Amino acid sequence: MTAFETPAPATELRGAGLRVTAARVALLETVRAGDHLGVEAIAAGVRERVGHISLQAVYEALHAMTAAGLVRRIEPAGGPARFEGRVGDNHHHLVCRGCGTVEDVDCVVGHRPCLVPASDAGFLVDEADVTFWGLCPDCRPAGDPAPA
Repeated sequence: MTAFETPAPATELRGAGLRVTAARVALLETVRAGDHLGVEAIAAGVRERVGHISLQAVYEALHAMTAAGLVRRIEPAGGPARFEGRVGDNHHHLVCRGCGTVEDVDCVVGHRPCLVPASDAGFLVDEADVTFWGLCPDCRPAGDPAPA
């Protein structure tokens, strides 16, 4: 494996102390191939790869993989949880109020936490989770200019 290759999903699962199964490998591959997928879409992707899997098994595997840092769970307000394979960096999200599309956006500062609260109340702040809300190009009314 070269320095630029991503480890195989089975290797990552093992390295995180998780049991390696065909369903878990398929789940990790589905999340990483997708774009901020919900649980139903992930389950469908796993079923395409390995056959039947219960929603409960998908929820349990996603919980374990999120805790292990292999996937990231995001929860845009008013919507269901979504999962992504982009972990370990400092990025935020753009969410469309119209259709619910979620896009990654890199942090302008580039390092964590990238924002500092007015008062930290004694906390050691190590991360800021920012969600930008608006309308995507498909949902923006015709004739509305793109933001500057």
